[in-house]
Amino acid sequence: MKKGFYNILKGKFLVSDDALKNWRFIIFLSLLALVMIGSSHVADKKVHRIAKLNNDVKELKSEYLDVRKQVTQSKMESKITKAMAARGLQPSETPPQKIIITKQQ
Repeated sequence: MKKGFYNILKGKFLVSDDALKNWRFIIFLSLLALVMIGSSHVADKKVHRIAKLNNDVKELKSEYLDVRKQVTQSKMESKITKAMAARGLQPSETPPQKIIITKQQ
């Protein structure tokens, strides 16, 4: 056990007669580690992009609510009356009348 541990520390498994098998495995593990690192970077980029898009959605929803509130307030009769009073127009005192057309035979 002690001798095997010292051989690993000295690196004898890399230069022995069957070292090619060990080198293949080490290269395979290195490539696997590189793939894992790359995929984790891609996943992190996606997480950051999703967080940014969520913030953009929140901002746009807030802006939509502000604009909808302004439009609703601008359609109020009192606001329209004030705006038209500045131009010299006033609401009519007499209500509109319905015109009914009957079919003549």
